[in-house]
Amino acid sequence: MNQGLVQQAWDLLGRGQVEQALALTAAGAARPTAMPGLLIVHAAALKGAGRHAEALTFNERAARSAPQDRLAWYNLAATNGDLGRQVEAEAAVRKAMSLGLDAPEAWLVLARAVQFQHRYDEAETIFQGAIARRPNFVDAHRDLAQLRWMRTADLDHALAPLKATLARQSDPRLLHVQALVEEFAGRLPQALDTLRAGLRRHPNDLHLLITAAHAAAELGETAEGLVHAQAAARLAPGAAPVLKSLAEALLASGDAAGASSVAGSVLQAFPYDQHALSLQALAWRILGDPRYGVLYDYEAFVRPYTLPTPQGWSDLPSFLADLRKRLGELHDLETHPLQQSLRGGAQVQSLHTSREPVFQAFFASARASVDRYAAEIGEGSDPLRIRRTGKAVVQGGWSVSLKPNGFHTDHVHPQGWVSSAFYIDLPPGVDDANKREGWIKFGQPGCATAPKLDAEHAVKPSPGTLVLFPSYMWHGTVPFSGETRRLTMAFDAVPG
Repeated sequence: MNQGLVQQAWDLLGRGQVEQALALTAAGAARPTAMPGLLIVHAAALKGAGRHAEALTFNERAARSAPQDRLAWYNLAATNGDLGRQVEAEAAVRKAMSLGLDAPEAWLVLARAVQFQHRYDEAETIFQGAIARRPNFVDAHRDLAQLRWMRTADLDHALAPLKATLARQSDPRLLHVQALVEEFAGRLPQALDTLRAGLRRHPNDLHLLITAAHAAAELGETAEGLVHAQAAARLAPGAAPVLKSLAEALLASGDAAGASSVAGSVLQAFPYDQHALSLQALAWRILGDPRYGVLYDYEAFVRPYTLPTPQGWSDLPSFLADLRKRLGELHDLETHPLQQSLRGGAQVQSLHTSREPVFQAFFASARASVDRYAAEIGEGSDPLRIRRTGKAVVQGGWSVSLKPNGFHTDHVHPQGWVSSAFYIDLPPGVDDANKREGWIKFGQPGCATAPKLDAEHAVKPSPGTLVLFPSYMWHGTVPFSGETRRLTMAFDAVPG
């Protein structure tokens, strides 16, 4: 009976029925005598619901109750990795591999854990081990290309293993990875050529179509971009990513009314989709719709705070000095990762899961500022204020070190509710109110629009200042000159 229940739960998860799987397994998994298989599937259901921290407990119980079960150890490793607990992830996956697990997925978990610990040569070798076991392993190819790119800023070096695989087979998923690396290396025309070539061989691949639609629009090929987006919409007419791609293409083509309708259809199903909200806002802005001003109320929703001095430090400058020192030790990569907003700099990820006191102290003070922000914006029926619960949870935290002439492209935070920018070191040019070098700006979109839209609001940064704003609000930074770096931290918060 227990095995039948486990299989039923896996079947539910396979159909995307996460809540039903949770309901089916919750009572049994709560019993001290629960079998490992039940604990594992319940943990998988919790992860499917985004409740990774809760899942960890059940993965730990499964590994303890079945210490020779390599899959129990692998699942424990994967959950630790999801939570940014990479030291624990490495230990668990090595235990699984010592018990005979040689799956490519295990090698990927290990490679990511090792990379997180800044053992980059070793990580590259392990990524290659994953690819050797599955030559078209997309996630391993992407992570390897990204690591090689971040270490060297050399596009040819980054793409060499991927192109070697593509020489033997034309896989649309790998072509998509190649185009992403080319795009984020600053070679957007080359990326579009890769996408076009891929679509000639794989005309119905959604990832290629969506990415080609965006690339074409950014390069001014708006008619081509719309064709790609419409083709994707015919293939998957109800898929939210496809509809958002179509809304972007319509904005680029000058059809704000059409874009508003398409974005609105996404929001009917997913009212708090931050990307869809950002596209709806752009359409309303172009159309002169007064609802735009409700969403983009800069005076009410963009708020700078001085970070409260974290517990354990006598004053904010001494805390900033310790934070600056530790981040300087962690920033050891040459350039930016894929699919992120920064250009001309590097990023350290998952700091919100760190057990180091300086980072735990920062996020404790930051959460207090988010609570204050939520109280100050007040009540309302708009997509920001209606989600207030009185408690916020940080679900992502990172640091960015920008080189001179670096900047953040205009973007939104699709997984957030409230987003942030916290300033540690700044270039001298921030003091020039005319040039606004290094300032954070709001309102200028990161996708093509007709007519072109400029920024409407900006905030001057200063060390120790935390700027909070809605995750759906377009924002970026003004490039800066000089010889000093710009060091920041940032995070997303969601209602608890």
